[in-house]
Amino acid sequence: MSSVAVIGAGAWGTALAIQATRAGNRVTLWARDPLRAGTIAASRENPHLPGVRLPEAIQVASVPPDTADVALLAVPTQHLRGVLGRFAPGLAPLVVCAKGVEQATLRLPLEIVTELRPGTPAAVLTGPNFAHEIAAGLPAAAVVAAVDATLRESVAALLGTPAFRLYGNDDPIGAQVGGAAKNVIAIAAGAVIGAGLGENARAALITRGLAELARLAVALGGHAATVMGLSGLGDLLLTCTGAASRNYSLGLALGRGERLADVLAARSSVTEGVATAPALVARAQGVDMPVCVAVASLLAGRTTLAEAIAAVLARPRRDE
Repeated sequence: MSSVAVIGAGAWGTALAIQATRAGNRVTLWARDPLRAGTIAASRENPHLPGVRLPEAIQVASVPPDTADVALLAVPTQHLRGVLGRFAPGLAPLVVCAKGVEQATLRLPLEIVTELRPGTPAAVLTGPNFAHEIAAGLPAAAVVAAVDATLRESVAALLGTPAFRLYGNDDPIGAQVGGAAKNVIAIAAGAVIGAGLGENARAALITRGLAELARLAVALGGHAATVMGLSGLGDLLLTCTGAASRNYSLGLALGRGERLADVLAARSSVTEGVATAPALVARAQGVDMPVCVAVASLLAGRTTLAEAIAAVLARPRRDE
């Protein structure tokens, strides 16, 4: 039996711990706060994933594990650096399960891991997955992206089950760009619906957002083909249409006229697209990203929703 350490006891980390147990592994779920770890261990339920009971086989801990056969890093990208610094270098290989761009450095998650753990085998797990559905065992698919074929195959074998189908991909850059950009585009998609602009407008925005995603992936060294897979188009569709998407629901609220600060204050979970939008735009210097630029400007208060929509619609006509 293999041992899996899940670093981060949010909804996604908890769902991954359940899935790793379902796949036949010995699992430790790490929570940074000892009180929270104790509460989850005693109740066998995470408040971030209500109604889902943790299997008794999952050990909940607040002390960083010394070693594991694989460690799943399921903490928000903006906290990944700080959390990873708390763990011994011997905890390897590492699988990043976060999506986004670090604001301070403009690095993608695997770039943060490479900086802090040079030489450590690392992969990224990404795709169109809502935590509550993975925890419930509903059918889903995801991507394990790594340059090392042996690593991605071993991670897929370790975590995959018939209902959780894992595909390998040798383009971690493209896979990470998909996971980051889709959150930003989902805010725009929610705003379109919230403002009453209709399904036609949302479909057009998702399609043009996909084009932006592809341009950025290629510019950073990824492959256009990756964008058409689970980590690109698949994740984009789910996040831009699913009611459980935090980024989509935030955009929906903004489209209805609610204030960003009020929306965020009412939430206990991270809406990754808010931090990712300005970092993604900064990283994409020289790449045409009108939707992402509009979202970043809207979130920063530099433009109103009406102005952002007008700016995108006023762009010169061209061939697709």
